Amino acid sequence: MGSRQVALLLVRHPRARRYLLRLRADGTARVTIPRGGSISAAREFVQRNIPWLKKQLGRLEAHPSKPSLWSIGTEILFRGEKIRIEAGEAGWIRLGGETVKAGKLEGDLRPTLEQQLRKLAAKELPARLMEFAAQHGLAVRRVTVRNQRTRWGSCSRRGTISLNWRLIQTPGFVRDYICLHELAHLLELNHSQRFWRQVERLCPDYRAAERWLKQNRGLLH
Repeated sequence: MGSRQVALLLVRHPRARRYLLRLRADGTARVTIPRGGSISAAREFVQRNIPWLKKQLGRLEAHPSKPSLWSIGTEILFRGEKIRIEAGEAGWIRLGGETVKAGKLEGDLRPTLEQQLRKLAAKELPARLMEFAAQHGLAVRRVTVRNQRTRWGSCSRRGTISLNWRLIQTPGFVRDYICLHELAHLLELNHSQRFWRQVERLCPDYRAAERWLKQNRGLLH
């Protein structure tokens, strides 16, 4: 497809009734060959569907999937940048400017690295939120850092704010927006127009952060 090279995975399926084309998360195009089909016909089928394949590649690049396994060489988001997991010396792992004691460098390193990221989040996120609270004269009862699966933060009626540890993976302006968003709930515990006016007052550029979060919502999975 032009200058873009796409790997083809040709798979015969005796029960398939027709040729099928699917773009996998790793960027490989999987072609199902039905009974009685041929490789040459499968390649012609791909050629006829190149416009569709280009469209799917564009979507994949715009919304990359979160890698299922973290190993040496895997790129993950850290403070809003793609950082490659690198092997250090004597069982240490380098993640940007951070070093993590792993013990082993094989297999899935996600549990070890997520534990380190959560420690960083627990140290940095509450401090940042309290800095904003003091700046705007807002009283926060307590700040927790949790492992929410469907939201970036929350605020209770009693003034307890919870932040998602994955904010450590987002750019600074996104992290700050979530902190200010939850602080705005101390003034309006809803998502009314009054609430969004408070958000805009506290964080005038919040729409850019909302766009980033929409594009990277896969971080919550």
